[in-house]
Amino acid sequence: MQTNQLKTLVVDALDDMKAQNITVLDVRGRTSVTDFMIIATGTSSRHVAAVASNVEEKIKKSGVTPNGTEGRSSSDWVLIDLFDVIVHIMTDQARHFYDLERLWGEPEPQEHKGDA
Repeated sequence: MQTNQLKTLVVDALDDMKAQNITVLDVRGRTSVTDFMIIATGTSSRHVAAVASNVEEKIKKSGVTPNGTEGRSSSDWVLIDLFDVIVHIMTDQARHFYDLERLWGEPEPQEHKGDA
């Protein structure tokens, strides 16, 4: 499955379960671990777990085997590793605390002071 198809499949699975604030970050060139990170918020730990289960189910039905899943025990933050796409499903509190968008988002433009 192509990376763009995988991203679309994940976003649709998140949307099917009413995950909130779905964000896709292009991290190519900033890490060798993955190409894209998809971050979504669940309304509660139970919702986070249900959303993660739906993503895994849809992925497996499409023939993709996840590299791994972390965080099932707490369900405040579940990470699903799909190689080229890593999915983070978090409670609102965890999402604000870890602030992955700031960490992995688009770099701030830098002012260059040069000779004028």
